[in-house]
Amino acid sequence: MPQTDAVLDLFRLAGAYLEGHFRLTSGLHSDRYLQCALVLQHPAAAEKLGKMLAAALEPLLGAGTGVVASPALGGLMIGHETARALGWRHIFTERDPDSRKMVLRRGFSVEPGETACVVEDVITTGGSTADVISVLRAAGATLAAAGSIIDRSGGSADVGLPRVALATLSAAAYQPAECPLCRQGVPLVKPGSRPA
Repeated sequence: MPQTDAVLDLFRLAGAYLEGHFRLTSGLHSDRYLQCALVLQHPAAAEKLGKMLAAALEPLLGAGTGVVASPALGGLMIGHETARALGWRHIFTERDPDSRKMVLRRGFSVEPGETACVVEDVITTGGSTADVISVLRAAGATLAAAGSIIDRSGGSADVGLPRVALATLSAAAYQPAECPLCRQGVPLVKPGSRPA
C-alpha cells in the first residue's frame, strides 16, 4: 500500500486525480479519472514512475534486452521512461485512421523472437494493452509482461500476460446505459486524448 499511496500522492499534487462524471477511453463512465499527462508533464515525476515500473517489471522480463511498446498517445511518456530505466528501446503503436486498428508505423518494427513488454498509463479493461500485444505477436515478438502506472480494474483486467501496476484501484466503471451519474443528470466530461 505505501507504493500506491506514493503514486496517488503524485497524482493529487499535480491535480491529476479528478472526481466528477467521466467518459473513459474504454467508453465506460466513472466518477474518478486519473489524468496521467498532468503528472508525466513533469520530467522528474515521469522518470521516477518509469524507474518504479521498470523495477516492478524486471523480475518478469529475464536477462537481456528487448523492446517496450506502448499505445499512443497515453502510453508514450511512461513507456519511454520505463524503457530508459530498463536500457531497452521504445516503440509505439497507433490507431490506423481508416480501420481504427492498432498498427506499427513510422518505421518501427520488431525482430522475430525479440523480447517485448507493453507499458501504458492506465488500464481499465485492458483493451489497449491487448491491442498492442496482438500487433507485437503478429510481428513475431516474444511477449513477456505488461505494466501500467494505474490499474483501475482492481486487478481483474486480463491481457493474457503477467501484469504489474504501480497502483491498483477498484474504481467504479459503468456501461453508459447503466450509469447512475447519467441518471442523476451529472454532466459528462471526456478528459482523455481520444475524441468522445
